Amino acid sequence: MRSALDLCTERGYGHVTIEAIASRAGVSKKTIYRWWPSKGAVLLEAFTDALIDATPFVDTGDIGADLRAHVAGAVKLLSVPPFGPAYAGILSELHHDDVLARQLREELVDPRVEEAIGRLRGAQEQGQIPPGADLPLAVEMLYGPVYYRHVLRKPVQDEETIAALVDHVLRSLRAPGY
Repeated sequence: MRSALDLCTERGYGHVTIEAIASRAGVSKKTIYRWWPSKGAVLLEAFTDALIDATPFVDTGDIGADLRAHVAGAVKLLSVPPFGPAYAGILSELHHDDVLARQLREELVDPRVEEAIGRLRGAQEQGQIPPGADLPLAVEMLYGPVYYRHVLRKPVQDEETIAALVDHVLRSLRAPGY
């Protein structure tokens, strides 16, 4: 997978091929295809592993601080090669690769959303978020702007922007008078 990431950095996603990945890794194309159906799948697995490592869901007892650290980890990963360009390339493939789109949802998006909901549920149990809050919507509100900015190649968010995003999402969850 490291070979695929290196090639993505050097050549750009559009110029990465299974042949080049195999050559760089010193294996046959057949070996690559035994494990992954496409270059997008190779890069998605590498990106997913890196994202999970960079963005653990911790519980320090302060949901705001935990989410700021978590989102900052995602923003940092998306802002540097090879991960940012690889993810942008993967996203571009989704419109014409149903297998990759399903893989992205099943292996990255759905599990991470469930983890995020779990962390928010923990904050609910600690009294930091009201019981009636729509946690799945909160997750979309939190991550939507991060990935929107990445896809549109807007400047990377700084700590102030990340803090404002997290604070806004958390305020929106609170019932009036809570």
